[in-house]
Amino acid sequence: MLARDFKTEVLPMSNKLLRFALQILQDEEEAKDVLQDIFLKLWQKREELVSVENVEAFAIRMTRNRCLDVIRSRRTVSIELVKKHNLPDEDNDNLENSDSVSFVKRIIAGLPDLQRTIIHLRDIEQLEYEEIAEATELNVNAIRVNLSRARKKVRDEILKIQNYGITENTYTAAKVL
Repeated sequence: MLARDFKTEVLPMSNKLLRFALQILQDEEEAKDVLQDIFLKLWQKREELVSVENVEAFAIRMTRNRCLDVIRSRRTVSIELVKKHNLPDEDNDNLENSDSVSFVKRIIAGLPDLQRTIIHLRDIEQLEYEEIAEATELNVNAIRVNLSRARKKVRDEILKIQNYGITENTYTAAKVL
């Protein structure tokens, strides 16, 4: 692969990969570092990329794996991360749009890794099931099941907060502190 091919085929994925890494890591600087590592590795493997059927799925898989490595290397829970998962004040019964979006993001961040990855790829990045299957190395049925479970969990948590003003995340955050 020539430099101009790399610029036209690989570099345009940077925004999508950055959003994906940011969604997993919840830290912009770490996500940018991961993205830089991924592009360096892709550049080093540019000759091998010619034989890769779907370069985007390959890059997403590399990004996911690198993000998981970063998470594993953390080993400690920062107080700021726990604070991110706190809910809005209980006296605010109506969640505003911005609060709702951040609340949904916090719920998604609390999902298991696989469900979080699949819901992000399908609902945020708008990838087809076959592309997600390629990126995650799962079959389409497993993806559909995990996506359904992830969406159900998000829906249940939203209904909980709307109906009762409580969630499991409050208990979990208090328990961690």
